[in-house]
Amino acid sequence: MNIVERAKAPTPKFFKVLRTIGLALLAVSGSIVAAPVALPAVVVTVAGYAAVAGGVLSAVSQITVEDKSHRQAQDDTRDNKKDEVKPETDVGGNG
Repeated sequence: MNIVERAKAPTPKFFKVLRTIGLALLAVSGSIVAAPVALPAVVVTVAGYAAVAGGVLSAVSQITVEDKSHRQAQDDTRDNKKDEVKPETDVGGNG
């Protein structure tokens, strides 16, 4: 699955929330950096880091996909392991 397919695929609900938080963080920090008033250097620096964090959070959240076929395969494997009858072994050597 390439990046374009991942971006177009359905995103799990948790990552949709993270994406929204990242975009909001990016918007707020971008407006602070671009503010026409003089702000302390610390505020502008923190806003710059917050913008990067928001961008990364949004990008990673967008390309996270819920692969139902993979999940189904995992569930099938887990179910098959539960159904297996394990042979009894003589650990103590009481033969």
